[in-house]
Amino acid sequence: MGDLVFLNNRFIPREEALISADDRGFHFADGVYEVIKYYSGIPFRMEDHLDRLRNSLGEVRIAYDGVERLTGVFERLLEENGLTGKEAAVYLQITRGAHPRVHHFPVIAEPTVYAFSFPFPSFTGQLEAGIRVITAADIRWLRCDIKSVSLLPNTMLYQQAVEQGAGECVLVRDGWVTEATHSTVMAVRKGVVRTHPLSPLVLPGITRKVVLDLCRESQIPVVEEALPAVELTGVDELFLTGTGSEIMPVVQVDGYPVGKGQPGPVTRKLQDAFFRKVKEECPGWQQ
Repeated sequence: MGDLVFLNNRFIPREEALISADDRGFHFADGVYEVIKYYSGIPFRMEDHLDRLRNSLGEVRIAYDGVERLTGVFERLLEENGLTGKEAAVYLQITRGAHPRVHHFPVIAEPTVYAFSFPFPSFTGQLEAGIRVITAADIRWLRCDIKSVSLLPNTMLYQQAVEQGAGECVLVRDGWVTEATHSTVMAVRKGVVRTHPLSPLVLPGITRKVVLDLCRESQIPVVEEALPAVELTGVDELFLTGTGSEIMPVVQVDGYPVGKGQPGPVTRKLQDAFFRKVKEECPGWQQ
């Protein structure tokens, strides 16, 4: 990771980045975040990320008027940390700010804005071979459409995957697949892509949006309907989408092979289309 970070309008060394013990992000996870990936120094779908950030801020009623200035902050972070022109990402977190601990929203609180950059290459080996996943009950709250820093359930569930040697944990609520701990789940059956519709139960993924557009451009049928969990191992193909996952094939669920146990043709077609789109929007990037 780079040594220079951004905190409350200042670029400072990481070791000097100190946040109040009264910050509401620390007390209540009262904040939101975004992660933006850069390909050869060019952000992929920056405006989509910023739009989602605005929505998250609005939903939790954090008043922050600096969203338009963030792109410049991110570019300087990449430059200062030697990441210009590389595959990298910026993490941004905005909390309600520091205030003596009260459960209601304080009337006066200046948001805490923190950002840092880091190398973020594609997971080329997993993208080629695919990964194994497990399933678990979706124990998260009912506003998963907000990109909240309250990720304790996600980390608990992902830890189960790590302990079982899997690459992700697919979440099931009331018998239906919602998403995974940090990615969208998409299934393919008889050439049709199926994924959970947008709702408070899932995050409106940026890569999800790109992939659904690519499906329509490629004349791949799409159904935005939840998939019964009992049908997971009966689908022809399964893949995950996300800023870090990109288009990640899933070849095994809970020890059972998906399809032929290898990435399928629709997944491969969408991978190719996705990376062509990246090259179009981020000129100079080489896969």
